[in-house]
Amino acid sequence: MTDEEYMRKALAEAEQAAKEDEIPIGAVLVCRGRIIARTHNLTETLCDVTAHAEMQAITAGANALGGKYLTDCTLYVTVEPCPMCAGAIGWAQIPRIVYGAPDEKRGYRKIAPNALHPKAEVVSGVLEDECRELMQEFFRKKRK
Repeated sequence: MTDEEYMRKALAEAEQAAKEDEIPIGAVLVCRGRIIARTHNLTETLCDVTAHAEMQAITAGANALGGKYLTDCTLYVTVEPCPMCAGAIGWAQIPRIVYGAPDEKRGYRKIAPNALHPKAEVVSGVLEDECRELMQEFFRKKRK
């Protein structure tokens, strides 16, 4: 599968989050061509500010693989990770991160640009318009 195809799976997770009245961010963790985690934000559901899609994916992936390091994985996430998630992604040693829309206000690039593992490859802008539109639509409805 291509980056776009995996990002579509992450977008489906983000859409599910929106249906659950969660901020619509989805993540998919892929290991050696196999999806091992499909997650979305659960901060409202779990009353846990750390329950971001990326954190859920890291936990599920570590459980699936039986270890804390995800060195053979790619993380697909619909929005640029926050500093907390970027730090966790770095600690998990995920070598490749693909995200859709940037987060100009709270993304790791602005606040903690060195949080990821130093050798990590980052691909941005995959299905960016779709990812951004989902977020914007969610917050438009919230403001009504």
